[in-house]
Amino acid sequence: MTTRISEKAANVFDKLAQGAFSIGVELPLDNDWARYDSAQGAPFGVPDMSKHHERIQLADQLGFKAAWVRDVPIYDPNFGDAAQVFETFSYLGYLAAITKNILLGTAAVVLPLRQPWLVKKAAATVQKLSNNRLILGVASGDRPVEYPLFDVDYETRGEKFRQSLSILQEGEASLSHGMDLLPASPQPPLYVAGLAQQSPEWVGEHMDGWLAYPGTPRDHVQRVQLWRNIAGDKPYVSFIHLNLLANDDAPITRHRFGVETGVKGLISELNAMREAGVDHIGLHFRRNSLSVEETMQRIADKVLPHFHQ
Repeated sequence: MTTRISEKAANVFDKLAQGAFSIGVELPLDNDWARYDSAQGAPFGVPDMSKHHERIQLADQLGFKAAWVRDVPIYDPNFGDAAQVFETFSYLGYLAAITKNILLGTAAVVLPLRQPWLVKKAAATVQKLSNNRLILGVASGDRPVEYPLFDVDYETRGEKFRQSLSILQEGEASLSHGMDLLPASPQPPLYVAGLAQQSPEWVGEHMDGWLAYPGTPRDHVQRVQLWRNIAGDKPYVSFIHLNLLANDDAPITRHRFGVETGVKGLISELNAMREAGVDHIGLHFRRNSLSVEETMQRIADKVLPHFHQ
């Protein structure tokens, strides 16, 4: 099945879709996985957020295209990942106020655990405050322990996802005469993480972009082809868990969800991603051995000029 949509994305406010291959960052901007020491007593996966303000502003100033935030309501030590700690939409409002150009994406809001009208209003608020920089990534979720806390059935999360999405996309049609949802702002582009318990064809028809799980360039070749078959040229986004080494010539060593390498290896990996058909890569620094500031500066100086116009 090939979608009828031939534009880069159906949503004209999708600023990510309007450019060529680009590089962003995944929050939190911390390297807590590399620094983790159980003797210090802090739980694994809980980042140090003390420098988050300065680091997101640096990412914005250096020209990274997008900043992606997670939606993790409850920290579960079995998963070992607290994401960026702060509640997603509250944090996005804060980020909108302290940045100027960087796009703000969610990867991804777990729709079955949230009231859809409040998601719609929160997204409209962030879109308005950020001057239309929001990309609303959504998902059905994958942490079963959270669902009983929200009184939501894990097994029917796919159906609840579809119901919530219909409100995000067409909810105004159900409002009585004179009612409206404020603030008035363009609907942000809607990307989906994975398949959200839906068929590929359904996802390709209803979503503006795909947030694909990390993988090798070879992995992405097959996934991109599937996406192009069902969604045309809508954006395909993925992520790399990066450990950028001080030696620019250090070869690529692969680890789960990413690579350890120098600047030249990173350029090679990103070129391979672009050739595979990936439109955007978010860089994840939590296992990075160098400081986040030094890493972002090195990438801005030596890597971004190869890809950003």
